[in-house]
Amino acid sequence: MDFGFIFSSAAGELFSPTTAAYALAALGLAVHFGYSGLLNFGQAGFMAVGAYGFAISTLTFGVPFFLGLLIAVICSAIFALLLGIPTLRLRADYLAIVTIAAAEIVRYIVTTNQLTSVTGSANGLAAFEGGFYAMNPFPEGSYFGMNNRDFFIRAVGWGLVIVCCTLVWLLMRSPWGRVLKGIREDENAVRSLGKNVYAYKMQALVIGGVLGALAGMIFTLPRGAVQPANYGTELTFFLYTCLLLGGLGTVLGPVVGAMIFWVVLSLTQGILYGLIESGAVTWLNTVQAGQLRYILVGVALMLLMIFRPQGVFGNKKELAFA
Repeated sequence: MDFGFIFSSAAGELFSPTTAAYALAALGLAVHFGYSGLLNFGQAGFMAVGAYGFAISTLTFGVPFFLGLLIAVICSAIFALLLGIPTLRLRADYLAIVTIAAAEIVRYIVTTNQLTSVTGSANGLAAFEGGFYAMNPFPEGSYFGMNNRDFFIRAVGWGLVIVCCTLVWLLMRSPWGRVLKGIREDENAVRSLGKNVYAYKMQALVIGGVLGALAGMIFTLPRGAVQPANYGTELTFFLYTCLLLGGLGTVLGPVVGAMIFWVVLSLTQGILYGLIESGAVTWLNTVQAGQLRYILVGVALMLLMIFRPQGVFGNKKELAFA
């Protein structure tokens, strides 16, 4: 078993575009749940809206990259408004039900055969990343073992993570952020001070949704394709895993949690596949090993919740509202 290759592959996941996308989406969940107490189970839907909004506007209407980016952000904001207007005045569990259902509705809509010419149905859409890579300032060559395209998408993805983390950090240190934390702890007390709790919740839902839309774009650009199967309910649960690993009410927590999540997945897959190929494990095939690694991550998460429920960067005070 080649441990050098296994560990190098796992290390490569630390700064992969997929990890950056998960970090952004989990940061959006931190705004929703960690700071606002909004139980959003539909972050995968926001990612799908962002990805499809960008892909459809690029392929169908031929808009330039930045206009497609703006359209994706606007679509995610509209999606947040549609979810929030009927539910944010109700208890948190209603929002959880609505968001998880809305994410599935989005996924089923884009797979409708009648919309194949626009959404690509179950096959999805492809070849919409040309405008993005046309802006690549890096000439042909090797950059830390990567070609210029791979290095460019990593630079953009992690640059976006840094910018968004800084903005969220500044927001949560502002009076607006302090009101949001107050709503998380006791929204009736905040309401008694004359604050419009509904408006603050809506703003948090939109901001977290926009982060999810940006994550959806970063998630699809390296692949050059957007497919509905990638935006199932399990994606939101993976994002919550990242959030819990790093810490709920933190800015860096979702980023570190996404890194840990993908490194652990890569390590477990590499070790299991190596054991199977070497013949040390005969009762398991590669398909079963792919499922077993998620079981192992789930067990690790359970142990984390027992022995360090606040996550890597969190503190126990942040758990008081949960």
